[in-house]
Amino acid sequence: MAVFTGSGVALVTPMKQDGAVDYPKLNELVEWQVNEGINAIVACGTTGEASTLDDEEHVSVIETVVKKVDGRTPVIAGTGSNNTQHGIHLAKEAERVGADVLLVVTPYYNKATKKSLVAHYEAISNNTSLPIILYSVASRTGMNLNYEMVKELKQIPNVVGIKEASGNIAQIVEIAQLVDKDFALYSGNDDQVLPLLAVGGSGVISTISNILPKETAQMVDDFLNRDIENAKTTQLKQFPLIKALFAEVNPVPVKAAVSLLGKCELSYRLPLAAPEAETFDQLKSQMTAYGLL
Repeated sequence: MAVFTGSGVALVTPMKQDGAVDYPKLNELVEWQVNEGINAIVACGTTGEASTLDDEEHVSVIETVVKKVDGRTPVIAGTGSNNTQHGIHLAKEAERVGADVLLVVTPYYNKATKKSLVAHYEAISNNTSLPIILYSVASRTGMNLNYEMVKELKQIPNVVGIKEASGNIAQIVEIAQLVDKDFALYSGNDDQVLPLLAVGGSGVISTISNILPKETAQMVDDFLNRDIENAKTTQLKQFPLIKALFAEVNPVPVKAAVSLLGKCELSYRLPLAAPEAETFDQLKSQMTAYGLL
């Protein structure tokens, strides 16, 4: 059974101008997302700038989200690392503070072999009782989870799904053959949600849901309830805005978009910084055209 069906938001981590995590704004964002009907919240994913949070902040952000959600929707904690022991530590901490699911990206930079990759996920699985969603995003990590790898990783007891962000439709279709009652497929790309749903996916772990939570969740719900035309209209309508949200590396534009909505400050941690003026203008133009501004 899928740990969630619909749209899960890969939530930004709001920060103050001095770079500190803005916990009041984080609480406000979580409450807004829940009230808008989001189907899951990912804390400390790529979009949440997890790579520049220290461990204390990382766990604190997850705990803050868990407490604010208060059981109203699943909380998925990003706990991936290229250091297996560090990944185990984060997994244990996420479980301790009440996360429902772990999102574990492939170990970046190290370029693990298939054998050592399986050992990496087995080691994490052996140290937590929480379900694990694999995260495959080779453009970030240099490591692609192909069909054969996913087929083997699927045998690990805690592994219950994959966030597939390769952008390769042929690979997505192949991996979709592994979907069953114990293994779910989620889109990691907002511009490919409907194609993935069409081959048996359960939803999306979404960036655009940071600014369009209700509509994105409704799009998935429409498709799964066979209102294909409505879902298609939404997917196509979102496309120009999605392009603007990825005009620079994620989460730079989407955090700017959230700030334009007045829901966080325009503040990042280096090596990320505010978007170029051209990107910001493009984003503002598309958000205005969409009726968000």
